[in-house]
Amino acid sequence: MECEPPLAQFFRNLPATKILETNEQPIDVSRLKFYELPLVDLGRLNSGHKMRRKECEKELIEAAKEWGFFQVINHGICEEMLVKLQEEQVKLFQQPFHKKVNQNPSNSPTGFYRWGNLAALTRAHFSWSEAFHIPVSSVSDFRTSNHLSSTVEEYTEVVSELTRKIAEILADNIGICSYKTFLADKVVPSSCYLRMNRYPPCPKAYSKACGLVSHTDTSYLTVLHQDNTGGLELMKDGAWICIKPNPHALVINIGDLFEAWSNGLYKSVRHRVVTNGQVERFSVAYFSCPTTDTVLRSCSEPSIYRDFSFEEYKRQIQFDVKSTGNKIGLPRFLR
Repeated sequence: MECEPPLAQFFRNLPATKILETNEQPIDVSRLKFYELPLVDLGRLNSGHKMRRKECEKELIEAAKEWGFFQVINHGICEEMLVKLQEEQVKLFQQPFHKKVNQNPSNSPTGFYRWGNLAALTRAHFSWSEAFHIPVSSVSDFRTSNHLSSTVEEYTEVVSELTRKIAEILADNIGICSYKTFLADKVVPSSCYLRMNRYPPCPKAYSKACGLVSHTDTSYLTVLHQDNTGGLELMKDGAWICIKPNPHALVINIGDLFEAWSNGLYKSVRHRVVTNGQVERFSVAYFSCPTTDTVLRSCSEPSIYRDFSFEEYKRQIQFDVKSTGNKIGLPRFLR
């Protein structure tokens, strides 16, 4: 039975845009230089040496300010768990398409499984990918296989602790704010998400499609585990750069909410995934988010962004995607 979602059929039926902005135009990755993200060894946080810990914290802070993206090693998540997670993820996506579509709980109006971007208005808005988007609190409801369920539950538990540790360091650096007093009780399993992604090979005829269109993350922090295929790009100094994958590291990036909370000190950077014509790519992203009633306000004045609740932010994103095909995000909330 057919495993693939009807990406090509949907892409063909979308109108082509006559003009694409230069910074959104898909490009030939083979002609670009690969860059390595800042690499931070988190093992120093528990080394017992105060100077080594301070050095590690400084590197995290500088990477969050200058890049918005960085890699971490010795992060406390064992290699065996990551390998098991990817093996089970591959099996999950190998199921027939109709079975993947039907693996959605009755209490989830949007479901777990998603493919492409059905809200796309043009080919420039379409993502050549499929994903399972699962609230952390619903992992136990994801009953495709008990093995996958237990693997995902174990992973979300340890990765949530990793994000908490990094968020505390970045928040404490702001000075006025404290993660423990402001966010600790707001970031809960029901508000955080795990997204398992697959990017199928994209035929040359559809090479203008992006694996995942340009966007920023609607989160405080995102943790990405990816395979060695490559395809992640981010906007740096006004241009797209290709990121060299490191199979031994996790990628961490700042989300919109941390940028707003830090009053622009930390950067939520636009990024995307380009397609590959020969091989498929897998990744798993963990999104650390607050409850919908959380009010985001800047930690310093004069503030760049007005106060807003996370619920308001999500509603605005949904409206923009439906009406324009794009997520606009933080610029909607400028003072």
